[in-house]
Amino acid sequence: MVQALRWVATNFGGPEVLEQIEVGVPEPGSGEVMIGVRAAGMNPADYKHFSPGQDPKLLPLTIGYEVAGVIAAIGADTEIASGGGAVGDAVIAFRVSDGYSSALNAAAADVFAKPETLTFPQAANLLLVGTTAADVLDVVAVSKGETVLVHGASGGVGTSVVQQAVLLGATVIGTAGDRDFAAVRGFGASPVAYGPGLEERVRLAAPGGVDAAIDTVGVDEAIDVSLALVGDRRRIVSTAAFGRVKRDGFQIVGGSVPRSGPFRAAARQSILDLAAAGKLTVPIGQTFPFSAAPRAVETLQGKHPYGKLALVI
Repeated sequence: MVQALRWVATNFGGPEVLEQIEVGVPEPGSGEVMIGVRAAGMNPADYKHFSPGQDPKLLPLTIGYEVAGVIAAIGADTEIASGGGAVGDAVIAFRVSDGYSSALNAAAADVFAKPETLTFPQAANLLLVGTTAADVLDVVAVSKGETVLVHGASGGVGTSVVQQAVLLGATVIGTAGDRDFAAVRGFGASPVAYGPGLEERVRLAAPGGVDAAIDTVGVDEAIDVSLALVGDRRRIVSTAAFGRVKRDGFQIVGGSVPRSGPFRAAARQSILDLAAAGKLTVPIGQTFPFSAAPRAVETLQGKHPYGKLALVI
């Protein structure tokens, strides 16, 4: 049994409901891997998991879906998903449910060798956004030579969508705030400012038209502009605008969509392969010590520097 520190939500609300506890992590059984966590990835899904209005019987809730670290122990007759695996190997685990932990056990099928091209904070933030991006690009069938509009191109998912769409040979136009234009350009997209007049700015940036639109923010502006620019609504997809799907007939991805889970699970290795080849990266905006999880979540909920956030141990 290994003693570990873990952040849990003892109530529903904001960062103030988080509490650090000590837990015992048992020796991993067959098909399991114990990971000494070096970095925990941070995503909006983390704080949405303990947002107000849920059943109190669910409490306390563990938090965090992806980590990077080293193998501390491995079960008998067990290999990690990418093959092999030995104590001391650097790995990524996704999807887990208790990522805000100093150590945890994960199913070996969810553990992969960490690409040497990525730091631990980058690796801990690779797979949730990377597989989501692969999902949306597959749903709208983006191909070489097409023009794709990406709403929220400077966000976590948006940044991965831009990189993967460019690798597919697409021309990418990405909405962003002025302060993030250089970052969006750096990944190969043409940035346009969101806000009033967005449709006209996109038309100027794409005189040949837009073939597909990917919304990662969920605001009405993104959906309205996508509907105005893309003739085939099957080629519009959102990760967040669930309230408008029935009315407007575009596509969505996520936990409520049966294909999304299996697709993303199967896409993990290909995302890791792209990262290992130096073709896909994760910009990090800020890291926080593990003890500062509430402050980190508060930053995650607000406006923060360009790039992903991570808890580091």
